[in-house]
Order: sequence, then structure tokens, then C-alpha cells
Amino acid sequence: MTKEKKYNSPLQATFKGISDLFKKRERVGTLGFDERLDGKRVMITGSSSGLGLAVAKQLAALGAEVIMAVRSGIPEIGEEVKNASGNQKVHMLHVDLADFDLITNLVKQVKKQFGKIDILICNAAVVVKESRKTKHGLDEMFTVNYLAKFYLINALLKEKVFNTNGAGLPRIIFVSSESHRNPDQFEWDTFGQFKEHKMAKTVERYGYYKLLMTTFSQELERRLNSNAKPNYSVFALCPGPVNSNIAREAPVIVQPLMKLVFKMFFSSPEKAAEPVVYLAASKDVEGKPKDYLFLMSRKPVDEKAADLDNGRRLWELTEQLIEKTF
Repeated sequence: MTKEKKYNSPLQATFKGISDLFKKRERVGTLGFDERLDGKRVMITGSSSGLGLAVAKQLAALGAEVIMAVRSGIPEIGEEVKNASGNQKVHMLHVDLADFDLITNLVKQVKKQFGKIDILICNAAVVVKESRKTKHGLDEMFTVNYLAKFYLINALLKEKVFNTNGAGLPRIIFVSSESHRNPDQFEWDTFGQFKEHKMAKTVERYGYYKLLMTTFSQELERRLNSNAKPNYSVFALCPGPVNSNIAREAPVIVQPLMKLVFKMFFSSPEKAAEPVVYLAASKDVEGKPKDYLFLMSRKPVDEKAADLDNGRRLWELTEQLIEKTF
């Protein structure tokens, strides 16, 4: 297997993302006009702007009842989604994924107000200019980009919020990144420990947390589908470089250049949403236990993320960290 070129700086990451857009790949398919989500309930984290907002609009247009789990934009962004989609079944719930008390409240609220969900899309992510601690004393990027997803999904499973009696399997979709291939190894000995870093290290840390999340997605699928017949579909994808506000904390001096490059070369959130919407609505993946898409092409995850021992060890360490911290 050919090792993909590593990148640790924002400049390298940007040029790698641009070059990836122009490579030829075999498409997995196209969403058909008859593939809708009427009667399905979808929850999307980080959906008040960028990719998440575009996904919310497109899934609502397909008939889904959409729950937008967000930090801000309530209620005006929800009204925007309703107007854009023509679907009034759009709800907004407040959550800050850096705060596990609020995640617990979110799960309780979803169960009480809606009962069940059919699809969960874990989209929320953060890119920081320097390391920051959450109120729990953990790294903010580590928490939002990985740990909160572990906590949220396991809480939803414990409360039996996923609709396992509906038509088709419940779908859990992770918005990952090809940068999950970048780290050389796991940092087992310092797992969960807060480390100081500046913007120069942010891209490196972002890729590492995407590796953790992608590894979690693989282990989650194995645990949910331990029997011969799958019970859940667990999907992950990289939407490619997206012209969003995720780099809003970049140094002010480089922001004009970044905005220009993003506008010229990166996909719009509406276009980048295609693989997310496909995995949420396509009949082609119905009943499939797992999948990983890069843009609209199928691709194996990095071998480190697929490794059974890595998956088990990550799960165990994460459980220990949560038990110790909360």
C-alpha cells in the first residue's frame, strides 16, 4: 500500500486539499429523485453554518424531520432552513459539545421531545488558534472533534433513542477527513492529557483527532453489529476541502488570503454536502453495516483506524477517561 504524503502545516493541507479535487475517481452513485426521507427524523450536530447548515437544508428538502443541535443561531437559522426547504419540520436544540452536562441535557431533551431518531450526523468540529481547556480540564479540540461524539452516541444508545424498529437500519454518519491518515501513530501514553500548542500545530492536532474519530467509527460498527445480521449502519466520509468558516480563528493577517483561496478552489458547502446526503438517503447503502467515502468515491479508511486492537484500546481508554473526568 502506498503511503499518502503527510502534511503538518495549514499551507500544505490547503494545497493537498486543492490537488485532491482534480483527481479522477469512480463515483459510488447518484441520489435518485425518488430517494427521499419522508417519515425519517435526523439529528445534525454543528448545523448552524457551513457544511452542517447545507446538509440540514438538503435533508429537509428531501422530507426529513430535522433536529439541528447547535451552539448558536436559534431560532433564525432554523427559519432559514424552513424557508429554503419548504419543510416546517425543523427544530433547533442548544448544545455546546465542549460541555458534557449540555450533551447529557441534549440527549434527555431529544428523548422527551422526539422519542426516536433514525439518522445521526456527527458534523460539528472546531479548529482553534491555540490550545484551550474546557470547563472539565480537557483540550477543546480533542473534546469537540472526538470525545463528545463518543459520549453523545453512547448516551443515545443507552437511552434507546435510535429507532431500531423502523424501515431500514438506523444510520450514524461521521464527517471525517482524509487528514486522519496523517498521524504516524496513536499517543496512547498521553491519551486525553492537555497539551499546550499554537496555531502552527493545529493542523497536526486536527488530523490526529480525526484519526481518533475514524477509529471510533470502526470500533462502534463492530460492537453494534457483532451478530451476523447488522443492526446499525455506521458511515464515515471526507467531504474534501469546504469553503466554510471553520478556519475563523486563523491569524487575522492570513485570513484575507485564506478566504480568497477557499472561494476560488474549495467546494461550496452545498456541493460538499453531497456525500453526507447520499449516505443519509441513498437506497444503495440500505442495510450496509459500514462505509467510507472520500468525496463521492469509496475508499478504505487508514489501516491504523481499521485495526481491531487500536479500536479496542481506544474504546477502553476513552471509557476510563470519561469515568475519571465526569
